[in-house]
This record gives sequence, C-alpha cells and structure tokens, in this order.
Amino acid sequence: MSDMFAFEVNKEQRDVLLQGLRYVRSSIMLNVEDPTPEYVAERNSRLQAVAALTNLLNGLPVIEAVGASN
Repeated sequence: MSDMFAFEVNKEQRDVLLQGLRYVRSSIMLNVEDPTPEYVAERNSRLQAVAALTNLLNGLPVIEAVGASN
C-alpha cells in the first residue's frame, strides 16, 4: 500500500488549502513552549513539512471548473 495519492484541485480549492496552511504555519509559530532542543527540532520539522506541502500545492496544475469564465 502506498502513502501517496494524487488529486486535482481547481483554483478556488487550492486557494482554500493554501489559506489553511497559512493558519497552520501561524499556529506552529505562535505556540509558546520552552525552547528545548527537542522542541526546536520538532517545530522546525513541522514548519518544513508545511513549507513542502505549500510548495507542492503552488506547483500543482490548476483545473478550471466546467462553465467557469475568466
């Protein structure tokens, strides 16, 4: 079984996902903890995961909805 899956999103859906990731990133950044080496490493790892997903979504081709006008 693979951990990867593919899906298509339209521009509005991608924008919603990216907006949600901005909230997730802000939540990670605003979390107040003692800056132990373990916490800093975990925080950096989570931020890198959000950044990687954001980059992936920004690189996705966008499909246009049927009947959409530009």
